[in-house]
Amino acid sequence: MPGFGDIVQKAFYLGVGLASYAGEKAGGKLAELRSQVQKLADEMVAKGEMNTEEARRFVEDMMRQAQQPQTPGETSEKTAPSEPRRIEILEVDEEPTVKEVPKENVDHLRQQVDELQEQLKRLKRDQ
Repeated sequence: MPGFGDIVQKAFYLGVGLASYAGEKAGGKLAELRSQVQKLADEMVAKGEMNTEEARRFVEDMMRQAQQPQTPGETSEKTAPSEPRRIEILEVDEEPTVKEVPKENVDHLRQQVDELQEQLKRLKRDQ
């Protein structure tokens, strides 16, 4: 019959083993997540939706968020999902439309800017 010391030792080894296994699984999930986020960022750079510096910051921010422990009430779900939330990217075939601004509005805005610049010059001189 095993002694109390043996049971404690086995329980300790079981806990260390479980912690090690959980760490390996988490590391694998983080590596997979980094790969997916990097792929998404690369696609956005290729489409011109962000530059390389923005993509690098995007990947770093997403990884930082993934590694932060969540506090209770931070998510709307009661249980944690078993895998990362999937993000679906929809492509829009339409070209963005540029709204034509009437020439009168542009001229009026230029006049306002000129007046404001003159006021600023007067204020600087009066100081």
